Amino acid sequence: MTTIANAPANAEKRYTVHRADLPLSCPTPEMALWNSHPRVYLPIQDDPGHQAQCPYCGAVYQLAD
Repeated sequence: MTTIANAPANAEKRYTVHRADLPLSCPTPEMALWNSHPRVYLPIQDDPGHQAQCPYCGAVYQLAD
């Protein structure tokens, strides 16, 4: 997995995020929105496994802490 800082939009399929990154959206604020899908917020903290998948691009986010 890669971290999200300075990542191009939807370049990876798995991302590690931290509580400081919440609320989580895909694409994240660090990603370029102009060449991506509409921003969607993902309730990663509510998932028992602290994982969320974007319904647009399929990227999987894992909460690390």
